[in-house]
Amino acid sequence: MPENFRRFEVTDPFGRVWQAEFRWQQNAISIRHCDAVDCKYYITDGEEKREVVVALMHTDLLAASARRGRALTDAWCGRLASLHLEHMISTWEDMETAIATVSSASLDAHSKTIEEAENKERERLLYAH
Repeated sequence: MPENFRRFEVTDPFGRVWQAEFRWQQNAISIRHCDAVDCKYYITDGEEKREVVVALMHTDLLAASARRGRALTDAWCGRLASLHLEHMISTWEDMETAIATVSSASLDAHSKTIEEAENKERERLLYAH
Protein backbone atom coordinates (compact mmCIF):
# COMPACT_ATOMS: atom_id res chain seq x y z
CA MET A 1 0.00 0.00 0.00
CA PRO A 2 1.45 3.40 -0.89
CA GLU A 3 2.47 5.37 2.19
CA ASN A 4 1.61 8.60 0.39
CA PHE A 5 -1.56 8.36 -1.67
CA ARG A 6 -0.78 11.65 -3.41
CA ARG A 7 2.54 10.59 -4.96
CA PHE A 8 3.84 7.04 -5.33
CA GLU A 9 5.57 4.59 -7.69
CA VAL A 10 4.31 1.29 -9.11
CA THR A 11 6.02 -1.24 -11.36
CA ASP A 12 3.89 -2.60 -14.22
CA PRO A 13 4.00 -6.22 -15.49
CA PHE A 14 6.48 -5.13 -18.19
CA GLY A 15 9.07 -3.86 -15.70
CA ARG A 16 8.40 -0.14 -16.20
CA VAL A 17 8.26 2.03 -13.10
CA TRP A 18 5.38 4.51 -13.12
CA GLN A 19 5.18 7.63 -11.00
CA ALA A 20 1.62 8.48 -9.99
CA GLU A 21 0.63 11.95 -8.90
CA PHE A 22 -2.78 12.77 -7.43
CA ARG A 23 -4.28 15.86 -9.10
CA TRP A 24 -7.82 16.30 -7.79
CA GLN A 25 -10.88 14.72 -6.24
CA GLN A 26 -14.36 15.80 -7.20
CA ASN A 27 -17.96 14.75 -6.92
CA ALA A 28 -18.67 13.33 -10.37
CA ILE A 29 -22.27 14.53 -10.39
CA SER A 30 -20.98 18.02 -11.15
CA ILE A 31 -18.77 17.00 -14.08
CA ARG A 32 -20.34 13.92 -15.64
CA HIS A 33 -23.72 13.42 -13.93
CA CYS A 34 -22.64 10.27 -12.11
CA ASP A 35 -23.14 9.52 -8.41
CA ALA A 36 -19.45 8.88 -7.75
CA VAL A 37 -16.30 10.43 -6.36
CA ASP A 38 -13.68 10.86 -9.09
CA CYS A 39 -9.97 10.94 -8.26
CA LYS A 40 -7.69 12.05 -11.06
CA TYR A 41 -4.05 11.02 -11.35
CA TYR A 42 -1.25 11.86 -13.77
CA ILE A 43 1.02 8.89 -14.34
CA THR A 44 4.30 8.65 -16.23
CA ASP A 45 7.07 6.15 -16.79
CA GLY A 46 9.40 8.88 -17.99
CA GLU A 47 8.50 8.42 -21.65
CA GLU A 48 4.74 7.92 -21.68
CA LYS A 49 2.30 10.17 -19.84
CA ARG A 50 -1.33 9.38 -19.05
CA GLU A 51 -4.27 10.78 -17.15
CA VAL A 52 -6.35 8.26 -15.20
CA VAL A 53 -9.57 8.89 -13.32
CA VAL A 54 -10.54 6.38 -10.64
CA ALA A 55 -14.30 6.48 -10.01
CA LEU A 56 -15.62 5.40 -6.61
CA MET A 57 -19.38 4.84 -6.70
CA HIS A 58 -21.17 6.67 -3.90
CA THR A 59 -23.49 3.80 -2.92
CA ASP A 60 -20.51 1.43 -2.69
CA LEU A 61 -18.57 3.98 -0.62
CA LEU A 62 -21.48 4.33 1.80
CA ALA A 63 -21.79 0.55 2.15
CA ALA A 64 -18.05 0.06 2.66
CA SER A 65 -17.82 2.87 5.22
CA ALA A 66 -20.77 1.38 7.14
CA ARG A 67 -19.19 -2.10 7.12
CA ARG A 68 -15.88 -0.69 8.37
CA GLY A 69 -17.52 1.67 10.84
CA ARG A 70 -15.68 4.71 9.52
CA ALA A 71 -16.58 8.12 8.21
CA LEU A 72 -16.66 8.73 4.48
CA THR A 73 -13.86 11.31 4.12
CA ASP A 74 -11.87 12.82 1.28
CA ALA A 75 -8.68 11.26 2.63
CA TRP A 76 -10.22 7.78 2.77
CA CYS A 77 -11.46 8.16 -0.82
CA GLY A 78 -7.98 9.22 -1.89
CA ARG A 79 -6.42 6.20 -0.23
CA LEU A 80 -8.99 3.85 -1.81
CA ALA A 81 -8.36 5.37 -5.24
CA SER A 82 -4.58 5.11 -4.85
CA LEU A 83 -4.85 1.42 -3.96
CA HIS A 84 -6.99 0.83 -7.01
CA LEU A 85 -4.61 2.72 -9.29
CA GLU A 86 -1.72 0.74 -7.83
CA HIS A 87 -3.61 -2.46 -8.67
CA MET A 88 -4.41 -1.22 -12.17
CA ILE A 89 -0.80 -0.40 -12.99
CA SER A 90 0.70 -3.52 -11.39
CA THR A 91 -1.69 -5.81 -13.31
CA TRP A 92 -2.27 -3.52 -16.32
CA GLU A 93 -5.99 -4.13 -15.77
CA ASP A 94 -8.31 -1.37 -17.08
CA MET A 95 -5.35 0.70 -18.26
CA GLU A 96 -7.02 1.27 -21.62
CA THR A 97 -9.86 3.24 -20.02
CA ALA A 98 -9.82 6.94 -19.20
CA ILE A 99 -12.25 6.44 -16.29
CA ALA A 100 -11.88 3.25 -14.27
CA THR A 101 -14.89 2.46 -12.08
CA VAL A 102 -13.97 0.49 -8.97
CA SER A 103 -16.18 -2.56 -8.40
CA SER A 104 -17.91 -3.03 -5.06
CA ALA A 105 -15.76 -6.12 -4.35
CA SER A 106 -12.54 -4.23 -5.12
CA LEU A 107 -13.65 -1.32 -2.96
CA ASP A 108 -14.26 -3.73 -0.07
CA ALA A 109 -10.82 -5.30 -0.56
CA HIS A 110 -9.13 -1.88 -0.65
CA SER A 111 -11.01 -0.71 2.46
CA LYS A 112 -9.92 -3.87 4.28
CA THR A 113 -6.31 -3.25 3.25
CA ILE A 114 -6.50 0.27 4.68
CA GLU A 115 -8.08 -0.97 7.91
CA GLU A 116 -5.40 -3.65 8.33
CA ALA A 117 -2.61 -1.10 7.73
CA GLU A 118 -4.15 1.27 10.27
CA ASN A 119 -4.46 -1.51 12.85
CA LYS A 120 -0.85 -2.56 12.25
CA GLU A 121 0.32 1.04 12.71
CA ARG A 122 -1.71 1.39 15.94
CA GLU A 123 -0.10 -1.79 17.30
CA ARG A 124 3.36 -0.59 16.29
CA LEU A 125 2.83 2.70 18.10
CA LEU A 126 1.36 0.97 21.17
CA TYR A 127 4.32 -1.35 21.58
CA ALA A 128 6.96 1.23 20.61
CA HIS A 129 6.77 2.82 24.05
